[in-house]
Amino acid sequence: MSETHNHETPENSVSRVSPSPGELLRRERAQLGLPLSDVAEALNLRPAVVDGLERDNYDEIPVPAYRRGYLRAYARHLGMDEQEVLDAYKAQAGSSEPERKVTSIQASRPPSHLGAWLFKLVTLLVIVGLIVVTAMWWQSRGGNEPPGFGGTSSEYEETGSQTGSEVPESLSESSSATQPETAQALAERSNALAEEEATGMSQGTQPTSPDAMASRDSAEVDPIVPQAEEEPTQGIASTDAEATTETATNQAVEEQETAPATNANTLELSFNEQSWTEIFDATNQRILVGLQSPDTQVSVEGQPPFRLTIGNATGVELRYQGEPVDLPARAGANNVARFTLKE
Repeated sequence: MSETHNHETPENSVSRVSPSPGELLRRERAQLGLPLSDVAEALNLRPAVVDGLERDNYDEIPVPAYRRGYLRAYARHLGMDEQEVLDAYKAQAGSSEPERKVTSIQASRPPSHLGAWLFKLVTLLVIVGLIVVTAMWWQSRGGNEPPGFGGTSSEYEETGSQTGSEVPESLSESSSATQPETAQALAERSNALAEEEATGMSQGTQPTSPDAMASRDSAEVDPIVPQAEEEPTQGIASTDAEATTETATNQAVEEQETAPATNANTLELSFNEQSWTEIFDATNQRILVGLQSPDTQVSVEGQPPFRLTIGNATGVELRYQGEPVDLPARAGANNVARFTLKE
């Protein structure tokens, strides 16, 4: 029993001899004669933290990794063996330090370059499309409209002139056809009566009664009827011709009387070259639009002020209220004149 006691006594004495890390640091600092404040300033720590390290009080340093770092820096500053101080700390702390969990870091994949290139390509296509659409719109406003829109006014004028010329011809043809048919029917009737009379004479039947004489007289008088019917027809035709002539004369007089009043709101355009033209009046009504052909003249009326867009302005002459308008001076860089004419 005494041997066992004597055997355990050296181990207890060895454990008591092993100094703590704080004691090692404090003893070395005392041997070097360094004040605590100088060490704290050199380590860039507060004096309370350095004092806690020497007294093995780590309340100021709750993280074990920071404790080992400060102990290593303190030992290096004093010129001591860093590992000796760390071993003393490990023997003192033992398994009291919480085990650190190492979190694996997954390497993130770099973003694919395909998406960036695709985005750039789509953006470039959108920009090019906008530029093309803008250029087409600008050219259409500058006098390069498709010809399909320009033939509207000229086709309308040609259709109107053809319709006006066809109506009188049809009327004249119907009237001329009616007159020969009436004359032919009357002539056939006269011939039939003459044949009947000749047949009666050849058979020897001579009417002696007054009724027979009356019928013969009426038969002889019948051929004269077409002349009586033709006279009213000719009278009606002459009356219609006189009425038509009088109406045309009255219309010409009215047009001459109203001409000075309408000329005040009339625009006269002479196109020496092809030009896209669009004109609005004060009521926002488009009174002229389309691609005008060279060597044509157009006259339009409306309520001023007028808003005009004239392409190829140098090849167009404009007169308003009888006065010429200087279109080249109003044309822009693309030879398109956009302006407003007031009263």
